Amino acid sequence: MAETSPSLHLFADVLARVRAACGALATEANWPQGVDFSRVVVEPPRDPTHGDMATNAAMVLAKEAKAKPRDLAEQIASRLRADDLIASVDVAGPGFINITLKPFAWVEALRTILREGAGYGRIASTGGKVNVEYVSANPTGPMHVGHCRGAVFGDALCNLLQFAGHDVTREYYINDAGAQVDVLARSAFLRYREALGEHIGAIPEGLYPGDYLKPVGQALARDYGDRLRSMAEAEWLPIARNKAISMMMDEIKGDLAALNIHHDVFFSERSLIAGGNNRVADTIDFLRAKGDVYEGRLPPPKGAPVEDWEDREQLLFRATAYGDDVDRPLIKSDGSYTYFASDIAYHKNKFDRAFHEMIDVWGADHGGYIKRMQAAIKAVTAGKAALDVKIVQLVKLLRNGEPVKMSKRAGDFVTLREVVDEVGRDAVRFMMLYRKNDAVLEFDLSEVIKQSKDNPVFYVQYGHARSHSVFRNARAVISDLPEQGEARAAFLLQAPIERLTDSAELDLLKRLALYPRIVEGAAAAHEPHRIAFYLYDVASEFHSLWNKGNDLPNLRFIMNNDGELTKARLAMVQGVVSVLASGLAILGVHAPDEMR
Repeated sequence: MAETSPSLHLFADVLARVRAACGALATEANWPQGVDFSRVVVEPPRDPTHGDMATNAAMVLAKEAKAKPRDLAEQIASRLRADDLIASVDVAGPGFINITLKPFAWVEALRTILREGAGYGRIASTGGKVNVEYVSANPTGPMHVGHCRGAVFGDALCNLLQFAGHDVTREYYINDAGAQVDVLARSAFLRYREALGEHIGAIPEGLYPGDYLKPVGQALARDYGDRLRSMAEAEWLPIARNKAISMMMDEIKGDLAALNIHHDVFFSERSLIAGGNNRVADTIDFLRAKGDVYEGRLPPPKGAPVEDWEDREQLLFRATAYGDDVDRPLIKSDGSYTYFASDIAYHKNKFDRAFHEMIDVWGADHGGYIKRMQAAIKAVTAGKAALDVKIVQLVKLLRNGEPVKMSKRAGDFVTLREVVDEVGRDAVRFMMLYRKNDAVLEFDLSEVIKQSKDNPVFYVQYGHARSHSVFRNARAVISDLPEQGEARAAFLLQAPIERLTDSAELDLLKRLALYPRIVEGAAAAHEPHRIAFYLYDVASEFHSLWNKGNDLPNLRFIMNNDGELTKARLAMVQGVVSVLASGLAILGVHAPDEMR
């Protein structure tokens, strides 16, 4: 049978072939109608010696086939062995199917990369709208290194989802209502008095002590002179609050811009109740009409104290009807809304803006809040919307293994801007993503600037830069090699890629072919760290092959006496460049052509 090229992306192509084989068996053996073949997956085996890919087809379809998994696996394997893309198929254990592809499959996968370039691995538009809310730090001061991790995670997740075909809105929820912004206003008013020449002494307990509020006080003094001092607190408080929030948000946006993070929407919590349009009250009325709100008394909490428990008759959301552990208060004893009530109204507003898929990125101290918010969203959307909450764990900031001292300007924490200024945007972004979001991250400022394999961001960027050095040096042998990436890729499409036969070369081609599947899996799981891990693996295999060429001249990328083999290896290097540049772009990290 003549060999044919696989379709665009190799794993998707093999998956389609496996599902087709299963479908043919289903028809032939009269399986029940409506068999769900989406449960069938194809993935790399845990042990590379078992083959190139493995499928669970027999394990998940045995019930419909009314057969033992191993017997069904043999039937599926028999059909797959006739496929012109597949070299061998083995059945292992209770019914796993291991597949080894013919070498030309990896050749064609590389040609796909050369053809698609920056679009390799990109998924066509799904038409789905996704709202990703991240950072949402209280506007009470500059951003600290803990905010930094959530900001980078959220931004990279947005990049990933866009690459995977989603219509993404990046949103910041400004917590500009409640007690903390009144504390901010009083702190700013103290600095205002200081700006007018008054000696204020030590900052009282309960106010924000950082020097970052001095410019707010100076701005109030410039705009109002000494007029605020003669006003009652009820008059000057909103003035100081609005000025402080505005200036703090400007600073926060500047801090985010230092990381190249920009939001599409800044949504004000205060807007939910301002201007005669009380969306919180409307949302409570909406829930009341559905029977999801009632007057009741909460039982005392068991174990640890619960922050929002009060022993009184109060207005409660029937959260237990939607999967929560207890019902939740909506109005405090002083008559103001609970944070939860505002959050319900805010997420209903997202749904009203046609977002049926919502992702919130929260800090480590909000884990106990997830079930109630997911319950609320089920209630206000009749189950039509889903909320995925990604918890971002703490960052331990170190220098040479020792905790970093706090910032004098901020008062009690290290600011995001200080970290970016010291080690650079790329190091911050990559390393904030080089751990799963729900694992504590140790960030050592002295380690992330080292030029070594132990510094992942350097190692990956060096892989991209080293690849470009290969192209520069190759022009001594291939004088007509184009400099521009797209033109170079088109030129190298004609290379005899089938001459790449060394096991290390094939391993690198297999790794590059995995990229679309990595993107798809990372986007589905909302886990951008998978991209960072994968890029390190690609860079590691590339550097290993480079070093191998230093020891074995026949494996060098540039063969002075063999221009065609050089072109084949340059095609492989171009594949590395394309994948590293694409993955780094998702992470928001620069892909340098040279390392200085």
